[in-house]
Amino acid sequence: MRNLNCETVLAVTGGMTAGPLPAGEIISVTTDSRTVAPGCLFAAIPGERVDGHDFVAQAAEKGALCALCQHPVDAPVAQILVPDTQAALRTLAAWYRQQFSIPVIGVTGSVGKTTAKEMIAAVLSARYDTLRTEKNFNNKLGVPLTLFRLREEHEAAVVEMGISGFGEMTRLAQMVRPTVGVYTLIGDAHLEFLGSREGVLRAKGEMAPFIDPAGAVIANGDDPLLRGHDFGRRKVLFGLGEHCDVRAADVSPEGTDAMTCTVLAGERRIPLRIHAFGDHMVYAALMGAAVGLELGLSDEEIAAGVAGYKTVGSRGRVIDAGALRILDDCYNANPTSVKSALDSLMRLPGRHVAVLGDMRELGPASAELHRQVGALALDMGAVLIACGPEARAMASLAGAAWYPDLDTLIAALPGLIRAGDAVLVKASRAMGFEAVTEALAALGNIL
Repeated sequence: MRNLNCETVLAVTGGMTAGPLPAGEIISVTTDSRTVAPGCLFAAIPGERVDGHDFVAQAAEKGALCALCQHPVDAPVAQILVPDTQAALRTLAAWYRQQFSIPVIGVTGSVGKTTAKEMIAAVLSARYDTLRTEKNFNNKLGVPLTLFRLREEHEAAVVEMGISGFGEMTRLAQMVRPTVGVYTLIGDAHLEFLGSREGVLRAKGEMAPFIDPAGAVIANGDDPLLRGHDFGRRKVLFGLGEHCDVRAADVSPEGTDAMTCTVLAGERRIPLRIHAFGDHMVYAALMGAAVGLELGLSDEEIAAGVAGYKTVGSRGRVIDAGALRILDDCYNANPTSVKSALDSLMRLPGRHVAVLGDMRELGPASAELHRQVGALALDMGAVLIACGPEARAMASLAGAAWYPDLDTLIAALPGLIRAGDAVLVKASRAMGFEAVTEALAALGNIL
């Protein structure tokens, strides 16, 4: 790590220590005792179920150089004491990020953040050694840990930032200090805490003041809220509309394996081939292209980067499972992302079946939003199968089937699904709909 040792941690965090601190460079920072390596800084985070202070001794045994704690712990390792380890970790991460004068791309929005992050990183990797957020490390603990992964060899970074309440983005953006900010879309997510789409925009918009004044905001120009919002920074719009600065034309699917389009940006025409399925992937490619153009990449580099994109996890991947084709998009769900997934489902051949579960954190509007999504699925001609207590609102619709939990849904699937069906699987992450995808894959191989 760059310029990071125990004395620096002590100075940056304003902590205290009861004794001398060891010399030597800190090689990594972790909050998980299972990932402790010799020479690391272990931050003891108190949680609702687990207190990191209970694992300081284990971190010492594994060779941690020092520990960041809220109170002294009986363990053979140097300890830096602070009032709040999470706050101290954010302060340290903000300082550490400033050690690197490289392009840092901040990515946020209601849907498609991870896909956008992966696509942007794929494009930038055509020229730069690029760090990207791993897994779901996009929150108040994940973002600092992402920043601590920056090393001398990195020439760019793409950091995903997810929030559910006001003020959270401010804390994340204070650490990340993006040179370019990317907004995917403003949708009906986290309404329980943010109230409305306008509230979502206000919360996500907290990133803008921390973007480099010489940088830019890259925003979805097909989203009226983003198109009309003044971020206080130069704005580049992407989308399908002619008003967009970076737009896609000649969009065409190639089976379920790829999409093609041409990116139009001023006088530039960049043919792209995207190795993934769904209209949302065109938007991801546009974000990658827009960031690439902003950082001076050539047409060839942008095209190569987009072609190198690989789908991550259960995010819109198409599974050919014997007699069934499964659109596995069960990573997470809100009304906006479900509508997009339904559009993709309709592009697949066969009878269209939408297996939809609860969309969480929608607040007082939850029942009505579930009903609207269910009605849309039926209007589009899909067979609707709903599961979960909140998704019960869909059961009031004629033609909708409803099951209270995963076990009853999975048990019923053999009587609901036919050979040749195209099946969408989508729900909020807490529903555990990966089990539905697995059950459908097994069923498709015996139909």
